[in-house]
Parts: sequence; C-alpha cells; structure tokens
Amino acid sequence: MSPRAGRRRETKLPFILIFLPVLAGCTSMGDFGRLDRAFVSDNIHDWVGQEAAARAGAPVSLDNLTEDERTLRDLAYPLIVPPYDRLRWNVILHEYGIKREFRNSLWVVDPTAYYRALQDAAYRSTAGRYNRLIDDIRNDAVRIPPFFDIARRVVESDRRRRESLDYLPDIAPPDRFNALARIGENALTIAWVQHSLAQRCAGYRFALDHMVVAEPENVAAQADVALALLQQQLAANELVPDPRFAPPRSAAARPPPIVK
Repeated sequence: MSPRAGRRRETKLPFILIFLPVLAGCTSMGDFGRLDRAFVSDNIHDWVGQEAAARAGAPVSLDNLTEDERTLRDLAYPLIVPPYDRLRWNVILHEYGIKREFRNSLWVVDPTAYYRALQDAAYRSTAGRYNRLIDDIRNDAVRIPPFFDIARRVVESDRRRRESLDYLPDIAPPDRFNALARIGENALTIAWVQHSLAQRCAGYRFALDHMVVAEPENVAAQADVALALLQQQLAANELVPDPRFAPPRSAAARPPPIVK
C-alpha cells in the first residue's frame, strides 16, 4: 500500500470507528445488498490483494494501484465473502478488512457453513430457504462476468509490464521489486476468487443435497440448474493456477518468513 493510501485510511477509519455504536442499531447496507455509498472510499478493498499475497507468503507491493487493479479488488470482495456475512451490522468493518478474525475466516474450508446459515435464518417456509439459495447462486453468476472481464485486462497489463521490465534494465531494484510484487498480488487476488468460488459451489451443493432430503420441494430442480450453470461459468474462467494458500494461523503462531 502506498504512503498516500495509508494516510487516506488513517483519516477515514477514525470516523468509521466513532460511529460504530450508531451502526450497531442500524444497517450500512443499501439496495440489493450493496454497501451504502456514504461508507465507501477509494481504498476500501485495497487489503484484498495484500491479504492474498500474505496468505501465499508472497511480498506486498508499495506501488499505487491502477484503476483496473482497484476495480479488480472491489469486484473480488463480494465473491470471497460468504453471502450470509453481507447483512451483518458490522459489515463496514468487514469491507475495510479491519477485523483480523474475519479475514482469517475467509480462508476456512467448511462446505457445511452455508447450509447451517440457511437453517439458522428466520425463514417461515421451506420455499424461503430454497429461494435464498437460488438468489445467492444467481447473484454469483451475475458477478462473475464483470470480475473476470477486468481480471483478463489486468492479466494482459501485467504481461506487458513484465515484458517492459525485461527491456528496461535501468529500472532500480526497488521499483522492479514492487512491480513484480504487484503482478503477484494481482494473480493471487484472481486465484483467491477462483478458490473461493469453488468452495462456495461446494457449499451450495451440500445445502441443496441436504435440503432435497430434509425439505423436498419442486423448486429444488431450479436450484440444481442454476448451480450447474454457475459451475460451468467457473470452469470457463480459470485464468490462473490455484496456489497453495496457507491455512489460517492461530494468534500465537509466528508469521511466515518473508519471501524475497
């Protein structure tokens, strides 16, 4: 993160924290489950790329984000956060990546979590749970094309950036390091989304299979079709190899060594 971005965050977060007691009694979500624009700043999701790099043991770049790189992180966030986490009162802390335990939880592989959330939700009917499942699947299907469109642009831009480094030997080592680190961050952000969506599909499948047994309804066929289409979208958008992200660390664990 650049020093300028750091200063922006330092001035923004105290304002947010002052009003947390107020947020506890209301919601920061606007229409269609989107964060209210009053709480949004340009650097709201910058941490996504940094977290992806840290989880993979890769360095973090100090260069400023390009518009495409910032958009990549903005579009990545709703595809890595579980659907049931988007309506909590403290969602603003999650959006800014302030809560470390929340960031760690994003890496937990638990295919049963989504089903449990459906069962815990205050739906009066089985149809309500099926409709929520179908809506969440279709919302992901709608978000996927814009994300991977910008992801392809970023991948192509990084390809040209790497070629430029090969032809510009006078670039100082720190600048070369930050450029290569940013290329890695971008690729790892894309990989995180691919990784998260694969896990999310597994959660949807677990929920659907168990609901078909526990609460059979004709609408289950619609959910099955929607999920199959989502999985086809994912298969068509595997842009980068899936790295081996490290498991979440406990509070007492030592951080991994810095990879140079």
